[in-house]
Amino acid sequence: MTDSASHMDLSGKLLIAMPGMGDPRFDHAVIYLCAHSEDGAMGLIVNQAAADLAFGDLLEQLEIDASDESLPTQIHVGGPVEHGRGFVLHSGEYDLPDSTLRVDADFGMTATLEVLEDMAMRRGPARALLALGYSGWAPGQLEDEIGQNGWLTCDASPDLVFGTENAQKWEKALAVLGVDPLTLSASAGRA
Repeated sequence: MTDSASHMDLSGKLLIAMPGMGDPRFDHAVIYLCAHSEDGAMGLIVNQAAADLAFGDLLEQLEIDASDESLPTQIHVGGPVEHGRGFVLHSGEYDLPDSTLRVDADFGMTATLEVLEDMAMRRGPARALLALGYSGWAPGQLEDEIGQNGWLTCDASPDLVFGTENAQKWEKALAVLGVDPLTLSASAGRA
């Protein structure tokens, strides 16, 4: 059996941070995995809003005219890597040739100025989540963290990712697995 055959591909899944994983940047994080291969993994935290930045501010900084002032989009902190770079996780019907990473039928990820321009002009994806920065793992690192019970994984649904309040996403993701957050303790198994 080759290494690639044994590799688990978690692209399109949600990672749910376990209490006590030890990294405060990922406390109660829910991460959508955009890509996962033997070369490593890349994902976006979908439940941490950037407190001091709104979509309109970002468009202004990028000198993009918005056709509509009622743009709902809050900006998320996608992770600790490349904070200055924007990523749009969006519904699967939106596709920019040569720019969109098609994760599966329900999700795509586009990191170009064009998707922001389309969103500003209401030509963008039906559902979207804008994140600055991303979460990345070296080859084998994510597998190790999962093996050490740092993360649980579950299937991602558009309603959970796009249609749930940030404060509820962690508990709702656990509920997909039938896990009650109250049963999770940072000290479990270390008595």
